[in-house]
Amino acid sequence: MTLPTPARLALGDLIRLGALGLTTRRLRATSALGIALGITTMVVVTGIPASSQQALMDELTALATNTLRVQPVPRQEEPVRLPEPAAAMAARIGPVTASAAVANTHARVRRSDRLDPGHSSDITVLASSVGLLDAVNGHVRSGQFLSPATERFPAVVSGHVAAGRLGIDRVTAGQQPAVFVGEHWFTVIGVLGPMPLAPDLERSVFVGWEAARTKLGFDGHPTVVYIKAHEDAIEDVRLVLPATLYPEIPGLVQVSRPSAALAAKRATQNSYTALFLGLAAVALLVGGVGAANTMVISVLERRREIGLRRALGATRGHICGQFLTEAVLLSGIGGLAGTLLGVLGVVGYAILHDWPVAIPPEVLTGGAAAAVFVGVAAGLYPSVRASRLTPTQALSAP
Repeated sequence: MTLPTPARLALGDLIRLGALGLTTRRLRATSALGIALGITTMVVVTGIPASSQQALMDELTALATNTLRVQPVPRQEEPVRLPEPAAAMAARIGPVTASAAVANTHARVRRSDRLDPGHSSDITVLASSVGLLDAVNGHVRSGQFLSPATERFPAVVSGHVAAGRLGIDRVTAGQQPAVFVGEHWFTVIGVLGPMPLAPDLERSVFVGWEAARTKLGFDGHPTVVYIKAHEDAIEDVRLVLPATLYPEIPGLVQVSRPSAALAAKRATQNSYTALFLGLAAVALLVGGVGAANTMVISVLERRREIGLRRALGATRGHICGQFLTEAVLLSGIGGLAGTLLGVLGVVGYAILHDWPVAIPPEVLTGGAAAAVFVGVAAGLYPSVRASRLTPTQALSAP
């Protein structure tokens, strides 16, 4: 006599069967709150430090941590002169995102032509290319910076410290003071904000490249070239810059080391990453223990149901699939709810502290996935235990 082949449950039937335990025992479904709290904790302890880290990273990035400074090596004999198109040559390096050049015009700047020509205010007059602020992450505090429309005219932009020494607080459209540079009057069209990692620029005033040629006798050779590159490639760019800007004798060109702030930024990022992983693991462990406990109790309470289904022809695979699906659904509901609550919590906390919202994308997509994984892990033992019950054992349970 050939025994009939047991029927195989379709995926839809398996999901409905697994959901039956949750819909008929709604109070047990509230145990998903444990999963939800675990996933919420994972999102919160990941999202809030990530938002705080992003705020710190933005502050460090604003300091131009990914900027390199290139200049000739000081020599007693004839000094090395960088080529006039040095900034354009550096811009051709792949990871470089911005480049600009400045040059010391050796001119003096005075607040008035009545002052002694030998008067020194320790302010350097620099010829500047129009892209300087992009290369050093600088910003204009008031007025405007040099542009293609103003670089040919006697216009000057003052650094933060230099503006204080010249007695210039701010510049507006109707109030643009003039300063005496070399032997010519220049109109102050802008004042820059602080640049903590470039104090030499703070103590300088900037004139257009062409204006420096025509008014100050500038020869066109840059003194310093500033390079901004992708942070992950900053060391590689540093290695090729000397040969790029001065291929005749690269050793006569020196390049600054990456900023110490960049090293601090990377160290901070690494420490935060380790913290994220540790806290998220603890949160998921708590949620997994709660799900496992719920499913073990569910199997104990439903032994008669298991026995009846086995007596009616359900296989061990059917029983195991039913309880495993129930565990996954329970954890999935908790995971979705926990992800939503966690996102709302992070957004609210970030707005309260004026931080950018920086929830890692893998947390948003992985919250529910992690809950499902926890459900499988937590429901595996109870499901196998339920499937091993014989009809006699299950029906004889008190």
